[in-house]
Amino acid sequence: MKLATLKDSTRDGRLVVVSKDLSRCSDVGHIARTLQAALDDWAHAEPRLAAVAEGLETGAQPAMRFHEHDAASPLPRAYQWADGSAYVNHVELVRKARNAEMPATFWTEPLMYQGGSDSFLGPRDAILVADESYGIDMEAEIAVIVDDVPMGSTIDEARCAIRLVMLVNDVSLRGLIPAELAKGFGFFQSKPSSAFSPIAVTIDELGDAWDGGKLHLPLLVDLNGQPFGRANAGIDMTFDFGELIAHAAKTRPLGAGTIIGSGTVSNKLDDGPGKPISQGGAGYSCIAEIRMIETIGTGAAATPFMRFGDTVRIEMKDVHGRSIFGAIEQVVARYERQ
Repeated sequence: MKLATLKDSTRDGRLVVVSKDLSRCSDVGHIARTLQAALDDWAHAEPRLAAVAEGLETGAQPAMRFHEHDAASPLPRAYQWADGSAYVNHVELVRKARNAEMPATFWTEPLMYQGGSDSFLGPRDAILVADESYGIDMEAEIAVIVDDVPMGSTIDEARCAIRLVMLVNDVSLRGLIPAELAKGFGFFQSKPSSAFSPIAVTIDELGDAWDGGKLHLPLLVDLNGQPFGRANAGIDMTFDFGELIAHAAKTRPLGAGTIIGSGTVSNKLDDGPGKPISQGGAGYSCIAEIRMIETIGTGAAATPFMRFGDTVRIEMKDVHGRSIFGAIEQVVARYERQ
């Protein structure tokens, strides 16, 4: 089942079920006005939504055209957004580039930060930034939406709580990060609003690509129309989503609708740092990673961060080449307060 939220005059939009080919959708306000409402009563709402999805495929369900540009993020705002860093290769490179030793615990316990969740961007909304000097970067990731997760849940229990999967562009302002982290209180200004894919899907839509905790497909990242990243999300993922969710729920329950991110998808090459696509590698899911590798190799980063007018596109396709989640496609633009 594929779900989306269409923009309307309300903050939370209206929930629709989308056809497998992403061409049509059906309004399901009679079941749940919003995705959060559906998640709050998933046991009751899910089978009814699934029946609509089946009707869409057979032609028995009234439908209208679905346009990705009309979509908000599946949850335009959420009670909680917690982003992990499951690809420790990425973390290792970050620290190596600044000559910082990586604690051994990073391989045994996930890193995670609490992101802002009150104002997610739509998948085609501009990334508005006041100043290019902030170091504008995309971070292409996988994210899951969970049902209620009791405090102290096991990893297996956490995996069973996953309801939906989607993509995310976790925008980072790299120029602001060092000063914030130096204060010892974590990210805030350096993590502006994130954007999620037009579609969130139930795990049955992923077939064999989903192994219960990881999604084994390449994440396609294009920068200004050129291939930038093709890293496989199921490779080099040190902590799967069950582990990330259980980590988040260690000392608190997670409410239905909580979003958990994977962190930047990152692949090694021959047990070493990844290489650009042009050099036979899988490329990168953020600019910072290639800059780290450049710094390690030559002493200085050469690839610039994003500038006003740059465009990033993030998508994932199934083994038949069909888009699963639709595409996040965003242009960077100067923020000017109205």
